[in-house]
Amino acid sequence: MSPRLPRRQAERRGLRLWPVGIVLVLAFTTAVLVAAAVFYTGWDLLGARELKPERRLDSKTLFDLVKLAFGVVAGAGALVALVVAYRRQRVDEDGALRDGTRLHTERFTTAVSQLGDDSAAVRLGGVHALAGLADDAPTRELRQTCIDVLCAYLRLPYTAEADLPANDAGARHTYLAVREVRHTIIRLIRDHLRLPLQHHHSWQGHDFDFTGVTFDGGDFGQAIFSGGRVDFHRAEFSGGIVDFRLAVFSGGRVDFSGVKVSGGTVDFDGAKFSGARVNFGLAVVSRGRVEFEMAVFSGGRVDFEMAAFSGGTVDFHAAEFSGGTVSFGGARFSGGIVHFGSAMFSGGTVYFGGTIGGGATFSGGTVSFGGATFSGGTVNFGGATFSGGTVNFGASTFSGSIVTFIAATGAVPSGLLPAGSPLPEGLILPAAWQPTAS
Repeated sequence: MSPRLPRRQAERRGLRLWPVGIVLVLAFTTAVLVAAAVFYTGWDLLGARELKPERRLDSKTLFDLVKLAFGVVAGAGALVALVVAYRRQRVDEDGALRDGTRLHTERFTTAVSQLGDDSAAVRLGGVHALAGLADDAPTRELRQTCIDVLCAYLRLPYTAEADLPANDAGARHTYLAVREVRHTIIRLIRDHLRLPLQHHHSWQGHDFDFTGVTFDGGDFGQAIFSGGRVDFHRAEFSGGIVDFRLAVFSGGRVDFSGVKVSGGTVDFDGAKFSGARVNFGLAVVSRGRVEFEMAVFSGGRVDFEMAAFSGGTVDFHAAEFSGGTVSFGGARFSGGIVHFGSAMFSGGTVYFGGTIGGGATFSGGTVSFGGATFSGGTVNFGGATFSGGTVNFGASTFSGSIVTFIAATGAVPSGLLPAGSPLPEGLILPAAWQPTAS
């Protein structure tokens, strides 16, 4: 017995057109309805009440009727020609799209084969070919495919310079060649993300998957991440300078969760976080520097929850927190230097406690809020633990924010209690930290 056929047929791909008979019937019906509406409107505007009957037709009236008949026939023919011309145009456009897609596929196959070549020069040619192919892609989906291949190249196994065998010139030359290809990919992505969203070569709004990529340098400076998903999950920054200076995160999701900073510098100086969801949760900073100097946090949510700062330097000098939410809930400050000097807290909410991850833990290293200005919004250290290291609020200004340390435990941070002066308005301390009257 023959197998049963599926009840639902496979979806037809390509151009979909209704049967020409149905289209003509609909077109004629629409034309008649429009003509009737125009006639009725004219009848009403002229104030006519009835038609004047004529028992005999003179030659002029007969000639007018003949012209009307020919006009109706000509109009019907023109309507049929219009429908046929429209369908032919749609078929031609669909054929052009198919030809463009076929050509794109052929160029794509050639470019991808270049990426697998042993010669670094050929691979560089393949990178530029894929970038150009993405610019010329006839559909958004084909452009995303080109971007996915470029990102996949970055995710391939990669040996950083620090892990190269000593005194092995061949290994170093291979490393430098691969590094040049990788940095070219990063530069091309940055250049396309700098273009305005309306530009037909802009890659804003597309997805970029850098999961687990090892970065030993690269420039994303002034890139605009305004939509889509950008994934740096478990990426490792092991050396060099990875530049995000003046980058804009204004939409979509950007995931830096679980990243490891074990050397070099990750530079977010002047970056703007104004509407995106940016996740640095579970990030580990053990060496190197992470710079947020003069960065602006004015919207969306930026999470540093459960991040571990055990070495190196994280610098929020002169950063501005004026909106949205920034959370350090459950973060562990056990070494290195975290600097909030001259930062401005003028709006939004900054959590160092009271979140799902629990209060932040300050058990080592140096965390400085010296010279910071708290003039608006809420900064929450509720439930934080101060058990070691140095936490300094010297020369900080409290003039309008609510800064709460309710349920915080451990030693009072240095410079938090003003000597010989009442507590600033908005600064809320646990009972154990309240200054005693002299």
